[in-house]
Amino acid sequence: MISVKEAKDLIRSRLSSLESVRRPLLQAAGSVLAENIYASIDIPAFEQSSMDGYAIRFADKDQPLTVSGEMAAGAGYIKTLEPGTAIRIFTGAPVPDGADTIAIQEKVVREGDTIKINDVSLNQGFAVRAKGSEAKAGTLALAKDTYLGPAAVAYLAGIGVADVPVYCMPSVAILVTGNELQTPGVALEPGQVYESNSYSLTAALRETGISHIHVLRIEDKLDSLKYQLASVLEWADLVLLTGGVSVGDYDFVPEAARHNGVEEVFHKVKQRPGKPLFFGMKDRIPVFGLPGNPSSVLSCFYNYVLPAVEMLSRKRNPVKSLRAKMANDYKKPAGLTQFLKANTSEGHVRILGAQLSYQLSSFAEANCLAVLEEEREEYQAGEEIEVLMLPGF
Repeated sequence: MISVKEAKDLIRSRLSSLESVRRPLLQAAGSVLAENIYASIDIPAFEQSSMDGYAIRFADKDQPLTVSGEMAAGAGYIKTLEPGTAIRIFTGAPVPDGADTIAIQEKVVREGDTIKINDVSLNQGFAVRAKGSEAKAGTLALAKDTYLGPAAVAYLAGIGVADVPVYCMPSVAILVTGNELQTPGVALEPGQVYESNSYSLTAALRETGISHIHVLRIEDKLDSLKYQLASVLEWADLVLLTGGVSVGDYDFVPEAARHNGVEEVFHKVKQRPGKPLFFGMKDRIPVFGLPGNPSSVLSCFYNYVLPAVEMLSRKRNPVKSLRAKMANDYKKPAGLTQFLKANTSEGHVRILGAQLSYQLSSFAEANCLAVLEEEREEYQAGEEIEVLMLPGF
């Protein structure tokens, strides 16, 4: 067996990002830029008013001014402002040639076609957006590896970008093994349990923005597993298997992987839960063999699969590490890193009950995983430890 750190380092050393693809801006939302994006023109392309009011020459601000016209947003022309006059202007409209300041309408008294400005704090250039103040032609707009969230997408649209190159999100195959598994909603036969691993993995993958997820349920037969694994390796960017990775008579994942040319990188990690974890590579395709117990599956997903997704898509891992103080004493076996379902708030972490690998009830309540180090056996209340914050918290 290898350590948790060794396992994570091996995964990191073997993976690289998927190829990029050019997509329309809205389809690219939620992805990561694969190239730098440069502004093609100045934005704004003209001096622009940021408020409703009157365009004036600052030098004329203390005298009555004659209103000589108006400029609305979207006007396809630019008026010229003569000395001693003002032009009514609206937010987003081009600033007239000759004008250098906007007097806002709340600080203006108008009688007929004459205005008087009552704004002692008015400064030259007020409410005038300079040409190119958002982006200048030829300059970097957004850098490679920027996440395209709502603001980034809107910014690119606002500077006229219609499509962008982004890293692909992986297509994922989930292979669920186990003759004892039954679909939720169907009555259990003797010896059966409800299958939940495909539900947790699908939900967790969707949370990252992955949409192409295909689930296959496979009986515990080596030939069936070999065949289905070969099939998904033809198209998947990431393969997740659940169950069948330990040393029982029906644990066929390592053998099926070898049969399909998957290079075993490691099998078994000094951790609890999830000790039988398998990781291999078929060319550039990562293959994870996750334990069958539901809590082990999620623990391994957050610690190993999610960082792999980050490397493939360049999308930031939502699991964040922080430090918190133990709320109570805790004893553990030496020689295993433990990932314990826990809740943290205000700098303290409380380990929950129901920590066995088949128990999900405490996972459903947890907002973090408490990380207890491999070589340690005892922890005292008040000791500071690492906690991994789960997505959404």
